[in-house]
Amino acid sequence: MRLGMFGVVLLLLVSAGSAHAQQKPPSATAAQAVTGEGVTGTLLRHAQFPSRHVAARNVDVWLPPGYDEATATRYPVLYMHDGQNVFDPSTSYTHVDWGVDEAMTRLIANGHARAAIVVAVWNTPKRLQEYMPRRAITGDTFVPTPGDPPFPTSDIVADDYLTFLVTELKPFIDAQYRTLTGPADTSVMGSSMGGLISAYAVLEYPDVFGGAGCVSTHWPIAGGIVEGYLAQHLPAPGGNRFYFDYGTEAIDAQYEPYQQRIDGVMRARGYRPGADLLSHRYLGATHNEAAWRARIEVPLMFLLLP
Repeated sequence: MRLGMFGVVLLLLVSAGSAHAQQKPPSATAAQAVTGEGVTGTLLRHAQFPSRHVAARNVDVWLPPGYDEATATRYPVLYMHDGQNVFDPSTSYTHVDWGVDEAMTRLIANGHARAAIVVAVWNTPKRLQEYMPRRAITGDTFVPTPGDPPFPTSDIVADDYLTFLVTELKPFIDAQYRTLTGPADTSVMGSSMGGLISAYAVLEYPDVFGGAGCVSTHWPIAGGIVEGYLAQHLPAPGGNRFYFDYGTEAIDAQYEPYQQRIDGVMRARGYRPGADLLSHRYLGATHNEAAWRARIEVPLMFLLLP
């Protein structure tokens, strides 16, 4: 059966792949090693990590080379959404993963990125509800894509998802692993809707997440309402860094005018291209894990500058 454009867009969106009080998270499962073809280095899985705010889901933790030996060393942390797509092709939505484990291994070895811990948070069937920035929506309903039925705003749980990351998952990771805990050493990254929630994480918690990697960010959702929210809630420059990119094929072909406006707003606010703002256009790139894998080193280098 052929899918129309609405069906393809919805499938990709749903299935793709100040001081804040910290509370003790529910007891998490012990980590189990993940091995297999396509996985490089030490990858640990906390299966069905529990939460008081959102549904339980797997959380994968990749440790940089030498972690076990360098017992006095602490590491920056990169949190990534759509975690099943990050390291392992056998769990990836398209059976092609982002290759973050391989890319990080290369970048660390050649000195192009800091050694870091990467925490990959799996998505759930409520991906759209968890990744759609809630405070950007002003009405009781919104239309994700033209032709969609109205979607109830009350179903959006992005704020709960960020509460999970900030008050449950991050404290657990900081307690369980040797991390550097401040915003300068804590970043968040994702693609499509994952790009939106990454930007939203920094807008809402600029003192927790110092950097956002927003890959093929799905700005057109709900008529571009997140664009206006970002313009109104952008942190003052100097404490946070934003990476944006987009391709020119498939859904990504819609993104350029939105991204150009976002870039203009950020430059006008005082963000400096190449310093705390990086925005790339990838000619011929489409909207899938293979495309993001092909350019993954660029945001990793920007977020994890040596």
